[in-house]
Amino acid sequence: MRVGVSLRSRYEPPDVRTGARWMVEQAATAWEAGLDSLFVGDHHATGGPYYQNAPILGRLLAEWNGPRPAGALYLLPLWNPVLVAEQVGTLAAAAAGPFVLQCAIGGEEGQFAAMGADLRRRAGVFELALDTIRRLLAGDEVNGVRIGPLPPEPVHVWIGGTAAPAIDRAARLGDAWLAGPELLVDQAAALIAQYRERCAVHSRTPAAIAIRRDVHIGADDGDAWRVARPVLDAGYRGFDPAAVVVGGPEQVAAQFVRLADLGYSDVIIRPLAKDQADTLGCLERAGVVRLQLEG
Repeated sequence: MRVGVSLRSRYEPPDVRTGARWMVEQAATAWEAGLDSLFVGDHHATGGPYYQNAPILGRLLAEWNGPRPAGALYLLPLWNPVLVAEQVGTLAAAAAGPFVLQCAIGGEEGQFAAMGADLRRRAGVFELALDTIRRLLAGDEVNGVRIGPLPPEPVHVWIGGTAAPAIDRAARLGDAWLAGPELLVDQAAALIAQYRERCAVHSRTPAAIAIRRDVHIGADDGDAWRVARPVLDAGYRGFDPAAVVVGGPEQVAAQFVRLADLGYSDVIIRPLAKDQADTLGCLERAGVVRLQLEG
């Protein structure tokens, strides 16, 4: 099982430069820890500092300076597909390794309204946008438009979602499926079986089956819960606490083995700690978890 990281993009320090610096430090730490992939998310009209995916990833690639995959999430119905293709082409040209386009249809009515997008039409818009982006990145002309730079190697498309139509969409259109961090293990088991069934229906073989887990990896269980308990008690993202992975490296590795046994090839972690030192420690120990899984 590969272990990657999706960095949190929302911070509210007194100086906005601090939040950006924290993300740079986290990317550098994840690289030094040997993690397998690096991602950032996509959100708009948050009402606070949210470091947007394309510009911040461009900076982070300076720390992620080898042939491991990197990528960004795009909620495609919120975007002009030509702009996405241009941004992905530029980021892929700057990356030393493969680029992964994570994408989903998104939600949140306020976010769609702010971006001038129609929430009711998002599924159809997603499919049309993805087709346009893929054709442009392949060098095709679409409605009189060509883009450049083109990616130096094929872009991988991971499609996220947990509803039945989303899983079918991932099987039908994606190179991989990305399961959400809110899933309990039993739900993750049921949905990966559903995804495999839809892949068989569409005669597709996935390149990866990934799941995100929000985590805190401490020096040991006690240290991990010291950091995680106040965050979970405050109602972390509305998640069932059982969906969050907390423990020392051995305990976390054991939980990831359960996911590997279900058939997940990649686990993409997001540290839940609020303190930067705790976050960096979590990422360092994620490298230990990765080595345990490799062994």
